[in-house]
Amino acid sequence: MITRRIGFSTGAVSKGDFLAALEILDSTNICVIELSALRFHELEPLAKAIPNLKLSKYEFVSVHAPSAFSPSDELSVVGLLKSVTDLGYPVVIHPDVIYDPKVWATFGALLYVENMDQRKFTGRTRQELAEIFKLLPDAKLCFDAGHARNVDTSMSQAAAILEVFGERLGQIHLSSVNTLGLHESFTFSAIQAFREIANLIPQEVPIILESPVSREQIEGEAAVAEMLLSPSNVNSARAGALTRK
Repeated sequence: MITRRIGFSTGAVSKGDFLAALEILDSTNICVIELSALRFHELEPLAKAIPNLKLSKYEFVSVHAPSAFSPSDELSVVGLLKSVTDLGYPVVIHPDVIYDPKVWATFGALLYVENMDQRKFTGRTRQELAEIFKLLPDAKLCFDAGHARNVDTSMSQAAAILEVFGERLGQIHLSSVNTLGLHESFTFSAIQAFREIANLIPQEVPIILESPVSREQIEGEAAVAEMLLSPSNVNSARAGALTRK
């Protein structure tokens, strides 16, 4: 039984097709969701569709902004995302595409800044995030555990981020991230690493899985996430991950 609020990014369930992902997730017991527009061309169709999507089954809904766009497109991106936050849905943003912090500050606490992996030039560490939050004092944190492990496999930097910015936590991204920065289903080593910080993740914070999964794997992957975050179930979580490999 899933007791935490654990769900999926639509991009993990059906890459680039949020409607297909919603159709798949509709038949599961998943109750939180992140609507992904990770590519610039995906944002406008998603933003226009959101008011008419059937999202009532979800206790928590967020939207992931594009991970790459030019400074000249920033205002159009912000404008499209404003229609999302007007509905009360928070927006997840990568800090390396925040070109003008003033325009993003208007989102207040509905802006979730995500920590980055080692490929990026900012937002990777506690110190780098501190500089960002100086410019966006009302923003929250979307903590990506896989990104943090990609930066520091000891998870010391992950713990530092959670200890310093724990009160800003809006949601968690959880999945394995390989050396190329690509998201994967949970591996044994990732589970061991995430166990190190499980006690720093409050029960009420929504968990968004970014593991690329098939329809048949969705609830199993959510169950592994539940177990790895529960102190009493570490052995079951590890066994589950090994069985699925």
